[in-house]
Amino acid sequence: MSPSLAVVSDNELNVVKPETVAVRVRRLQAEARELAKDHVHALSEAIMAAEQLAAEIAEGGEAYPPGVRDLARRFAEDAGPRVQTLEAINGRS
Repeated sequence: MSPSLAVVSDNELNVVKPETVAVRVRRLQAEARELAKDHVHALSEAIMAAEQLAAEIAEGGEAYPPGVRDLARRFAEDAGPRVQTLEAINGRS
């Protein structure tokens, strides 16, 4: 006589434990920190792009008013170190 066949449920194998509130909070906080790092990096890139534009204006000659050239020159000089500071702080966390 052949053994009888029985249907076996695999429901027990696919049980997903619900995420606890504490685990969810930690996961969301980690995600928020990563998004914040990305946002700060985007700020750094935008400052570097503005630095390039400011350098072009600073060297633009008489087409630009002297006050504008001076502000652009100072911005271009300050931007690099500020971006380095932003990235250093952003890299710590």
